[in-house]
Amino acid sequence: MSNKILLVDDEPHILRSLQFKLERVGGYEIVTAADGEEAMEMIEKERPCLVFLDIMLPKKNGYEVCRWVKDKLEFWDTYVIMLSAKGQRDEVVKGLDCGADEYMTKPFDPNQVLERTKKLMEEREGVTE
Repeated sequence: MSNKILLVDDEPHILRSLQFKLERVGGYEIVTAADGEEAMEMIEKERPCLVFLDIMLPKKNGYEVCRWVKDKLEFWDTYVIMLSAKGQRDEVVKGLDCGADEYMTKPFDPNQVLERTKKLMEEREGVTE
């Protein structure tokens, strides 16, 4: 099982913060993308098991990327967590409707992301605590 995670956000400080936390503390292999088209390329090339996906992205938004991932049979087991400053109920519903497995609102605590990641990775490997 891959421990590769794709972080997609157009805000470099968010990418750096999450990448540092997940690599150093979680021991995961992290790849990043700063726009929707790059995210799609990275998903095809790197085959991450988990994608943290911002909604407001240049070139293609997170909704488009998520729909693309969920419509492709070869990515059936790619887990997508939408990250957005848009926390209104209709935005959350829209994110889940396009296929996201979860929705997290910004600002978020990097420790919360790390804990959620650890739990998901354990579940994916069939490990329970």
